[in-house]
Amino acid sequence: MKPTEYIWMNGKFVKWEEATIHVCSHVIHYGSSVFEGMRVYKTPNGPAAFRLRDHSQRLLNSAKLYRMHIPYTVEELDEAILQTVGINNLDACYVRPVAYRGYGSLGVDPSDCPVDVAIAVWPWGQYLGPEALEKGVSVCVSSWHRLAPNTMPAMAKAGANYMNSQLIKLEAISHGYVEGIALDVSGHVSEGSGENIFLVRNGALITPTFAASILPGITRRSVIKLAEEMGIKVIEQNVPREALYLADEVFFTGSAAEITPISEIDHITIGEGKAGPITKKLQKAFFDIIDGKVEDKWGWLTPIPEYKKVSV
Repeated sequence: MKPTEYIWMNGKFVKWEEATIHVCSHVIHYGSSVFEGMRVYKTPNGPAAFRLRDHSQRLLNSAKLYRMHIPYTVEELDEAILQTVGINNLDACYVRPVAYRGYGSLGVDPSDCPVDVAIAVWPWGQYLGPEALEKGVSVCVSSWHRLAPNTMPAMAKAGANYMNSQLIKLEAISHGYVEGIALDVSGHVSEGSGENIFLVRNGALITPTFAASILPGITRRSVIKLAEEMGIKVIEQNVPREALYLADEVFFTGSAAEITPISEIDHITIGEGKAGPITKKLQKAFFDIIDGKVEDKWGWLTPIPEYKKVSV
């Protein structure tokens, strides 16, 4: 991680190295945080945040599920993100807003702990490697399942939920894979450790439903919109594990992963072992919007205003 200059914390900018919390903060002991991951892209018209409002709203939705009251409106979160990117003078970056239960009392009951909010930004390239968008990645089906229904809310992007993701990722890496695919408690395909998943079969796009313990991905939603505009049939349904191996194409989506093809699963080659034709069409449509080659008809890009340096 390459540090930047400022981090936004509870409405104020602090130096990167001074953005600290107390060791007895509730979040450290109980994983009580919700967060977002989003990108700012370098466009012909300057830096722009991708689907800013959707990310700010999802942060509030995640907090609601965990009974955390974030003391900022969605508009205030939007503005804080734009300011943090602008003040750090970044043309392109990853953005990490996080709300967490801070220093108060130390016990399972978090009622006496404040909900603090911070926003960090830093440069970040391709999440699954610089060649992944074309050549694809080798993944495995994990032995770890996604959260069972009515245990923890999978629709929340919460820190505690990602302990499950860490197990999936670490297992995959230990076996020589780039990423792992988790099944849900019923044995249906769920998602990657930090990505949603799509299959292509006979020209149709297939993806698991929310009932498969997936995060409601914003890039996932973008891909569905692009596919529908192209006339590609989109099916949201339960997906059996074996369907992965028989698919014509499989790819991950996510703010970090963008649209990353999967070349093989459990050493079984998927399609031609690289980005397939529908994956490429969706990638092109996605990046054409970001690169300013086509109209941003859905208003997915929010320009980053220029901000003056601040005193801290």
